[in-house]
Amino acid sequence: QVQLVESGGGLVQAGDSLSLSCAASGRSISNYVMGWFRQAPGKEREFVAAIWWSGGSTTYADSVKARFTISRDNAKNTVYLQMNSLKPEDTAVYYCAADSNSFSLSTHANLYDYWGQGTEVTVSS
Repeated sequence: QVQLVESGGGLVQAGDSLSLSCAASGRSISNYVMGWFRQAPGKEREFVAAIWWSGGSTTYADSVKARFTISRDNAKNTVYLQMNSLKPEDTAVYYCAADSNSFSLSTHANLYDYWGQGTEVTVSS
């Protein structure tokens, strides 16, 4: 079993930056594809970014491309999401997820089998 704990959320103004962390425990995630998803109030959970187990490949939702950066430190069993130029529409609960099968950089939530409890990000205009 893998436990994921997100941190770093908060209240910021539009244009600000925020860095989220996802610390894994219970098992090494060095062979897992890791992803970030978010869910805004009244909306479905949506894909944000994913990173290959080696960190050598990443993919992003069009809405965050060029503003967000996903990275990982396998030695620390941690994944990060650097969010720049934040917009009010980025307001959501952000979730970290692990895909233990790691066949591809999936954007589909149902392919991820471990989830964190989420960290809330609020961007004011």
